[in-house]
Amino acid sequence: METISTNRSHDGIQGVYRHASAATGTDMTFSVYVPPHAEGARLPVVWYLSGLTCTHANVTEKGEFRSACAELGLIFVAPDTSPRGEGVPDDPEGAYDFGLGAGFYVDATQEPFSRHYRMWSYVTDELPGIIGESFPADMTRQSIMGHSMGGHGALTIGLTLPDRFRAVSAFSPIVAPGAVPWGQKALAGYLGEDKAAWRRHDAVALIEDGARVPELLVDQGAADQFLDGQLQPHRLRDACDAAGIGLTLGLHEGYDHSYYFISTFMETQLRWHAARL
Repeated sequence: METISTNRSHDGIQGVYRHASAATGTDMTFSVYVPPHAEGARLPVVWYLSGLTCTHANVTEKGEFRSACAELGLIFVAPDTSPRGEGVPDDPEGAYDFGLGAGFYVDATQEPFSRHYRMWSYVTDELPGIIGESFPADMTRQSIMGHSMGGHGALTIGLTLPDRFRAVSAFSPIVAPGAVPWGQKALAGYLGEDKAAWRRHDAVALIEDGARVPELLVDQGAADQFLDGQLQPHRLRDACDAAGIGLTLGLHEGYDHSYYFISTFMETQLRWHAARL
């Protein structure tokens, strides 16, 4: 693991790191904030998965999480959203919603994407191993959150691995990718046309098929330009109601899809996570 940068912040260390990934076959960059802590202490870990077009840097630079993490004693990990580098295929038309920056947190099965686009394995297996070995992390206390495409990732990973993650939340998530254009394009491109395979990467479908967690927290901007066409949080509310999952769905007037919205409610979500960690 190569250290790209470290900066002191709120008496903790914000680091950016790079390593050669076996899962993706590329170099991968991620950021970790480690709050101030006693020597030898092991701290709970919050995973943050970012959205379309993003890298680790978006939340690291604009998420405004460090003050709360320092107070609450939380390690904050932000992976990249897709593999990058020479030979990594992109959307043939250069669209923002597929290919580079849009890995959708799945292991692709379709050529030419199956060689590198293995973000599910990277986020759920390879990177946790690095975090557990290289940082003062208590891997028995993990939670996961994300934004937009990363909210989709957080929900699907949390629902699939409920024994690992003590809390699951999202900002403006794509809750039913199999039913909206962003998700339909990505799931077909990475997984093929077998819609049964899509259901394992669709939060609403996972709940319909029996996945359970005690509760979920979602914050959504009411002025989000993608609310009706791509996000459709009512689908998650209906699925949770039918399954008996406690969903706290905050619809916030005047807020859009941006990091101005995320940073406003980041502390609230982190306190919710800390109470469960």
